Amino acid sequence: MGWCALTAPRRRRRSGREPRAVGVRVIAGRFGGRTLVAPRGRATRPTGDRVREALFSILGPVDGARVLDLFAGSGALAIEALSRGAAEATLVDSSAAAIAAIQRNLESIDATAEVRRQRATAFLEQARNDARQYDLVFLDPPYQAAGDLGRTLSEALPPVLAPGARVVTESDRRAALQLKLALLDERRYGDTLIRIHDSR
Repeated sequence: MGWCALTAPRRRRRSGREPRAVGVRVIAGRFGGRTLVAPRGRATRPTGDRVREALFSILGPVDGARVLDLFAGSGALAIEALSRGAAEATLVDSSAAAIAAIQRNLESIDATAEVRRQRATAFLEQARNDARQYDLVFLDPPYQAAGDLGRTLSEALPPVLAPGARVVTESDRRAALQLKLALLDERRYGDTLIRIHDSR
């Protein structure tokens, strides 16, 4: 179940199910200032500008990084990384609405990325079988699901992490996503908890 797009698609006619414009923009880099859209409904909660700005300040340079954005939603995190010099990005989400928003965002900034409609665990299994590895991984699952995903993701992630890779998680501080990876940093922004792990 899934498909891959390596370039942004042609423009489609708008309908009532089209992604909605949100107050999310690319913070810095070659796409800085561009506004992004998000899927309609409450299932997707794009990482806000303030939190993304703080996160990338902590991460520092991402030039040349191979990025994986699981539970990608609007794709804001991966797009921010591409804007700041990441070499490539793979964006994964199981929602058709999220995929439509990601494609529209890539098209609007004329960016190229790999996009897959697939469950995160299925993608990780396939990536492991293909011997794919990433330098920077973003995990921003639906808050209500985060508590149940820690063990599964902790087992599935290590084979796809390059040496020195970092894994960024975003979750509700009251139901944090717990990974069995070394914790490098932890920050709270209201009810949002950001953790940065390394590949050990």
